[in-house]
Amino acid sequence: MALSLFERKVDPVRQAVPFFGAALFIMLLTLLFDQTGWYEKDRLFPWSVATAFLLLFAVFNSLMSLNADSFMQYWGRSMYSFMGLAFANGLIAWLFSGLTIGQAQSYRWIYIVVTIGFVVFLTMVNLMRKIIQFAEKEEWNQPRRRR
Repeated sequence: MALSLFERKVDPVRQAVPFFGAALFIMLLTLLFDQTGWYEKDRLFPWSVATAFLLLFAVFNSLMSLNADSFMQYWGRSMYSFMGLAFANGLIAWLFSGLTIGQAQSYRWIYIVVTIGFVVFLTMVNLMRKIIQFAEKEEWNQPRRRR
């Protein structure tokens, strides 16, 4: 019986690679469309793609943390994966757009918000996991009746 996507235990580094690949693919496709004249891209479009895939990774990685055996180990690997993905996506966005993150208007702040959101997502998922574990251990007896 095959496991569903959310039942598998996937290392955060292995999760980050497809998100980087998808961002790179979309940026290359947009560059191709721009060169052929089918589509005229905005100079900030690569930063938009980089940020979108960073947010998708944050949500997906947080959900995948539910299956982790050791949350603290998963947390550390997730943080390093997120930082690596943020750096790699920022690097290719800079190469494709020619703009640094400081020149990319509000994308610097969006990067900061996504980073804070990632930490909040991971914390919320871990908190929900702890609550569920506590509820499963707790004995639920019949409530006392008043006389």
